[in-house]
Amino acid sequence: MLNIYICEDNDNERDYLSQLIKNIILIEDYDLNFACATADPYELLNIISTDNNTGLYFLDIDLGKDIDGLLLAQKIRQYDQRGFIVFVTTHSEMSRLTFQYKVEAMDYIIKDEPKKINDHIHQCIIVAYQRYCSPSNNYQNIYRLTSGEKEFCINFDEIYYFETSENIHKVILHAQNQILEFQAKLKEIEPELDKRFCRCHRSFIINTDKISDINLKERTITLTNDDIVLASKTGIKKLLPSC
Repeated sequence: MLNIYICEDNDNERDYLSQLIKNIILIEDYDLNFACATADPYELLNIISTDNNTGLYFLDIDLGKDIDGLLLAQKIRQYDQRGFIVFVTTHSEMSRLTFQYKVEAMDYIIKDEPKKINDHIHQCIIVAYQRYCSPSNNYQNIYRLTSGEKEFCINFDEIYYFETSENIHKVILHAQNQILEFQAKLKEIEPELDKRFCRCHRSFIINTDKISDINLKERTITLTNDDIVLASKTGIKKLLPSC
């Protein structure tokens, strides 16, 4: 999932940006996570230091701290090399510095007219999401699906397992913070996944990075979200060749 972050020291402007972006997410019906709106650059860095997701960052340049938005962008790049960085600021004269800092900013928005800002930010969100969900993107390993009328892009790292649904020709994906049912068959999904995924049973494909315990006697697998799935003899041998 693509996360959105704001770092802006002016309370009114931060609140305005937050509400604007939340409205855009609702209008576009995108699978986006509004992760953080803060005046403290160190709070933002602390959050992304433990998050493997790609981010879309809206940064003011003058943050009233010992680091400005340009230096913050440099530090963001240490954690999120593929993230989308957008500067939203009154300092038009500093736009050239984004090249000197080598932060590969997606855009530089000047706070002049609210209507222009709204349109500009809306366009940034659309473009960032389209690039993130594009089949040709190399940001992360992503599984793409359509549930209802909405498209979802789920990082492989967030997926616990897939299981066949009671509804014919449908599969249920269990991921961090969401469970999605969609039209598919497990045999169609397998080729789209990488080597961390294993078909442990005719009804399950699991992310082996999420295994917490394997019960050989019961032929069950406990995952890190505490869900328990079935495993066949063949599935056990795939996971534990010596068994």
